[in-house]
Amino acid sequence: MDDLEQEREQALRALRQMQQAQAVTARGGSLRAAVFGVNDGLVSNLSLVVGVAAAEPGQGIVLLAGVAGLVAGAFSMAAGEYISMRVQREVFEHALARERAELETVPDLERQEIEVIFRAKGIPREDASRLADMLIAEPQLALDLMAREELQINPDDLGSPVGASASSFLAFAGGAVIPVLPFLGWSGWSALGISLGLSGLGLFAVGVLTARLSGRNPFFGGARMLLIGAVAAAVTYLVGRLVGVGLA
Repeated sequence: MDDLEQEREQALRALRQMQQAQAVTARGGSLRAAVFGVNDGLVSNLSLVVGVAAAEPGQGIVLLAGVAGLVAGAFSMAAGEYISMRVQREVFEHALARERAELETVPDLERQEIEVIFRAKGIPREDASRLADMLIAEPQLALDLMAREELQINPDDLGSPVGASASSFLAFAGGAVIPVLPFLGWSGWSALGISLGLSGLGLFAVGVLTARLSGRNPFFGGARMLLIGAVAAAVTYLVGRLVGVGLA
């Protein structure tokens, strides 16, 4: 009995290690999504505000365009994220149901696959065989292992469509509001200059964060993001000036 409990604990320990590794990856993916959501909102709404302001239609029109861009962009991002996450969750649920059926109908084949998984992680043949026997006797644990290792799915976190949609909305809106804020208290070129300054700081900060996530030089990441935003703003400014002159 003691030997069985020891083997079971060894199997559970191996499974927990796999779960922890996937949890770290999932947190990293969520952080990346949030950072890039902020970046999308900042770059797109900065370009919109600069392009409209370049045509000199008046402060009210620039402010209206910025707010409209924020709301429309945030809802578009949220809707797209909801649909994407909904479809992904349904695909994952179908794959888990198929794997659960295989554990019930062909347990011997699934047991062999579990043993191969353990051996691939460096566990000796005899130990891997015992662990496979232990796990196949507990279908829920076996399903958890096969989901993580064979399907590359974390069964504890299939993703929340509503949560992902809300996070996407807030991240985009958080970035998109930065270029708009100065037009609430200033007007004309002063508002545009402050908007560019705040947006530049925001872009540099986002670049630093993305560089840290990827292990690159933070200053390089910040400067690269600032350059991308500057090019986008310059292009839309020129387009706004051309359109404004043409309409005038």
